[in-house]
Amino acid sequence: MNEIIDDIYRSQSRHVFATLIRLLGDFDRAEEALHDAFAAAAQQWTEETLPANPYAWLVSTGRFRAIDHIRRRARFDASEADIADSLYPEGEMIESAESQEIEDDMLRLIFTCCHPIIPAEAQTAMALREVCGLTTEEIAHAFIVSAPTVAQRIVRAKNRIRAAQIPYEVPAKAELPERLAQVLHVIYLVFNEGYSASSGTTIVRADLAAEAIRLGRLLLGLLPDPEVAGLLAMMLLQDSRRLARASASGDLILLADQDRGLWDNERIHEGLAFAAEAMAGESVGSYALQAAIAAEHVRAPTADRTDWRRIVALYDLLLVAHPSAVVELNRAVAVSMCDGPAAGLRIVDGLLSDDRLARYHLAHAAKADFLRQLNRNDEARQSYETALSLCHQAPEQAFLRKRLAELAGRTGQ
Repeated sequence: MNEIIDDIYRSQSRHVFATLIRLLGDFDRAEEALHDAFAAAAQQWTEETLPANPYAWLVSTGRFRAIDHIRRRARFDASEADIADSLYPEGEMIESAESQEIEDDMLRLIFTCCHPIIPAEAQTAMALREVCGLTTEEIAHAFIVSAPTVAQRIVRAKNRIRAAQIPYEVPAKAELPERLAQVLHVIYLVFNEGYSASSGTTIVRADLAAEAIRLGRLLLGLLPDPEVAGLLAMMLLQDSRRLARASASGDLILLADQDRGLWDNERIHEGLAFAAEAMAGESVGSYALQAAIAAEHVRAPTADRTDWRRIVALYDLLLVAHPSAVVELNRAVAVSMCDGPAAGLRIVDGLLSDDRLARYHLAHAAKADFLRQLNRNDEARQSYETALSLCHQAPEQAFLRKRLAELAGRTGQ
């Protein structure tokens, strides 16, 4: 039963949390209620009593426990009695959550985290914490800052939401365009964490990837926009390769070595249609360009027949629309496929020399691979070891160790 509860926590806790925020009107109160609900589940659930709808059970239980806490505190502070009554009127049945329509609380949560009153860096940290469920330490690692700094940003953001009484809602359609960029960024981050988990024992977190795609569809329904279509296309096309990205034992399989028969054709067809829609917009944004790059990969019948020249050209456009060191790194890989590993190495050396990607394990892994192809084995080994020291995901760590073992075989070490 503990394993079942762990699975439910992993797949549904953020949805339960989002709904509890709507019902209880407070992040901290909802967090406490979430933990109370799962603690109750651990005590009460058995294989015979597992509820048909765990989500509804957890929401109802968490809400009930929160109101109970508030009413007990109200004995000492009369003002809390009104709060309790407003949250949970007398006579309401605890099972009511099972019959109510499940509204999209995750999208509300993202828009709340992305409210303009909150600084951008705090929006992102808060969204990763509250929407993805990443730990403070994981977020700190991703942004190369200290954990206390991340914690302070999140606490201040919550205080601002509370002080300004920011409504927990998706804004009116007229306000959507000005809020769109940051919301798309958060959905993109949710997908990235699902597509390539920052830590743990698996390459993907399918629940997060599926949630990001669902939110993308929902947002496109609210606001038909080329960039929303582009993000949705990119996510569908990337996710179409999920089953081919790892072996049965969980080992990482590179794109060039993947069994393309395992790619999801339904996802590909849908993604290509959205990618075409995004590229047909009056202006082409960064998500549309990323979708176009993903489209080039799925169109290639074999890895050898990938149109790398077109991919480099798309990365050139992406660097204009959305300049970043990670985009430059990806472009370096594409350049190496066109012009050889030495050309890719020159770009990566430039990125690492100014420290922009010095703590990013994939930059060192790319450099190591270029050096390996150039038979500069000692330098390649050093870069693989650096990449390994910065990597926190078990399958990627295993892949880097495999490369190191192969190099040792070359040099007889």
